[in-house]
Amino acid sequence: MDAVNRNVPLCVDCDGTLLRTDLLHEAVFLLLKSAPWKVLLLPLWLLKGKAYLKDRLAQAVSFSWGTLPLNDDVVALVREARSEGRIVVLATASHHSQAQGIARHLDLFDEVLASDAQVNLSGERKGHALASRFGERGFDYVGNDQADLPVWSRARKGTVVSASESLADAARQVTDVERVIAPPRPRIRTYLKGLRVHQWLKNLLVFVPLVAAHAWDSPQGIQAALLAFVAFSLCASAVYVLNDLVDLESDRGHVRKRNRPFASGLIPIWQGSLMVPLLLAAAFGVASLLPTNFLLVLAFYFCLTLAYSLFLKRRVIVDVLMLAGLYTLRVIAGGAATGIVPSFWLLAFSMFIFLSLAVVKRYSELLITLQQHKDQPAGRGYTVQDLPVLMSIGTGSGMVAVLVFALYINNPEITRIYQNPLWLWLVPPLLLYWVSRLWMKAHRGEVDDDPVVFAVRDWQSLLVVALSAALFLMA
Repeated sequence: MDAVNRNVPLCVDCDGTLLRTDLLHEAVFLLLKSAPWKVLLLPLWLLKGKAYLKDRLAQAVSFSWGTLPLNDDVVALVREARSEGRIVVLATASHHSQAQGIARHLDLFDEVLASDAQVNLSGERKGHALASRFGERGFDYVGNDQADLPVWSRARKGTVVSASESLADAARQVTDVERVIAPPRPRIRTYLKGLRVHQWLKNLLVFVPLVAAHAWDSPQGIQAALLAFVAFSLCASAVYVLNDLVDLESDRGHVRKRNRPFASGLIPIWQGSLMVPLLLAAAFGVASLLPTNFLLVLAFYFCLTLAYSLFLKRRVIVDVLMLAGLYTLRVIAGGAATGIVPSFWLLAFSMFIFLSLAVVKRYSELLITLQQHKDQPAGRGYTVQDLPVLMSIGTGSGMVAVLVFALYINNPEITRIYQNPLWLWLVPPLLLYWVSRLWMKAHRGEVDDDPVVFAVRDWQSLLVVALSAALFLMA
């Protein structure tokens, strides 16, 4: 490298450039997780200017710098510049305390220029600050956004970190673009993963009251159940997205969850922020076509899941009871949509079997934590010492569910529903096998974080479902 280039500082933006995320957006959801009531103050802080908003957020939240998703190509560019003896500057619109925090963590920058309580160092202000510090055309700049165009216009050379051809062309109009780094664009499959479409399988539970009441030949009932399924799926996706945005830091510390679209930075946080209200509006729009009782159940479900995401998921035992309750609430919602009241037996069986599944989920998370030689998973109230207790609770509730089913078969009124109820006595052994095998698999670490996903992929689980359905038909 020639002496001229060696003497030119490399100035690097942070949000969307060095990081595959935005610290301002991250800070908002950290605030929502740590102090939800303070979110109401955000409009008031913003009225006093973006610099003031960033300053208050910086005082209210703290980051775990080691978990933030880095743009590896930009990090490599910075390392290359340092190896050549160039001065490297982190020049960002993020708050100075946050910029200094990530600079200290990476130990790659010689200087930091950032926003404070009075000045939001973005666009023209950043360009002026860098030109004042290093002179017109006296620095190279790495950025990723339209707001960086005024900075590139005062830089000697530029690097564009974006997959947008129009942005690269605009940058070429104002500076010598030396390099374009195109991060991977999210595909449709990425968005479907962010919405957790595979989890919609759980919402098939809204059909259970229809099936249990032997009303599957009712066109009106099927139509109502289908609409309930769509409404619940859209609402559930809204909650999943919100949960992922609130749990960004925790997910990044998890061996599998760190690859989720929002945690990894594949889908920008601002897009997730738009998804939540749009999905909710669509969910309640569909729900408005169904009886008012269903609308109330759906609203109750959303409130419970919101409370779970913000508070209750970190409460020991309360979290698994909530998960079991949310599964059961889907059955109740199906009844509200179709006008079929779920029986005592159905609700009792649902509560115990879903409690067992919820505990499997926590048990699997703790087992992964143990295998990573850690004591406690991020964002949970459990420790690895709780594994035996969770297994006792989970296996016990699974066996109680089978007992409830056996008592249901022994109910004298069963003969009014089934012509040959003796066939149903073959179902409990199948359930005993399935519950026992599920927990054996969980103990061996062979169950996914979500037991429903495991069951759908497991041929033996599918065989148990098919055989049970055949026995019901024979009965």
